[in-house]
Amino acid sequence: MTRKIKNICVFGMGGIGGYFGGRIAHKVNNEKLGGEVYFIARGEHLKTIQENGLKLITDKEELISFPNIATDKIRHIPTPDLYLLCVKGYDLKEAVAEIAKNIAKDTIVIPLLNGVDICDRIRAILSRGIVVPAAVYVTSSIEAPGVVRQKGPEGRIVYGPDPQFPDYDYQNLKEFFTGMEIRADWFENPYPAIWGKYVFIAAFSLVTAYSGKSIGGVMENSELRNLTESMMREIVLIAGAKNIELDQDIVEASLQTASGFPYDAQTSFQRDYLKGSKKNEGDIFGGTLVRMAQEYNIDIPAITEIYGKLKL
Repeated sequence: MTRKIKNICVFGMGGIGGYFGGRIAHKVNNEKLGGEVYFIARGEHLKTIQENGLKLITDKEELISFPNIATDKIRHIPTPDLYLLCVKGYDLKEAVAEIAKNIAKDTIVIPLLNGVDICDRIRAILSRGIVVPAAVYVTSSIEAPGVVRQKGPEGRIVYGPDPQFPDYDYQNLKEFFTGMEIRADWFENPYPAIWGKYVFIAAFSLVTAYSGKSIGGVMENSELRNLTESMMREIVLIAGAKNIELDQDIVEASLQTASGFPYDAQTSFQRDYLKGSKKNEGDIFGGTLVRMAQEYNIDIPAITEIYGKLKL
């Protein structure tokens, strides 16, 4: 059971979807590679893309990309071979319910969003398709309607096999990413890589939202830095209980990574939370960990306290 990747739907055209979708649509349609690219977007962003294409600005180049179809209704597109699912965690349930209306048994779904239980959340709704565990590394955001800005290193995807389909042949998917010139690193066991990113993003998301300080502000404040480190070590405990083998220096390496960020860098959860948005990634970062800790009878006082205060 395998299929050639020809028709691709990018569901969610924010920073991540705009970056990967823009590159894929530009490559497929400018080089006439065959196949089609579909964008699922909404609002003024969608309207501008429909009228003028998507402008992707990176440190190296500017691309104008035209999908074959840009729409906010999934019934308007043919069933794709591949979904890149690029919504925020708080929109995941609704997005997967839409995908369930337009999917074949061997359509591949790759979720490119924060979280360590994303595939479980998807499978609670979606019974068909191949759901590929993945994590994404890219710094990008919507700069204006129809415009996505990416900064720093080129985006990178890490991914691995769907546990429900261990015998599925992923060669066509690997060749697709190679052909699109997108860095996508295959792991037979992708979970250490997924959890490795989560150690960083979950801890800093919770602390930056709680304190209102940037990543640089957290790092220069000894109390907040210690709080972040404590959270990271609690996440490592949970990963260990789930038999996820992380590098022994994952906490130190994560803090070192943070030292390389611009001083005023914020997390997306922090921005949503401080705006007072009721739709945010709090449950992805805090709720997930609290539930897992309860399941394994692990004490995570730092995460429990801060997440509790954020919920209030």
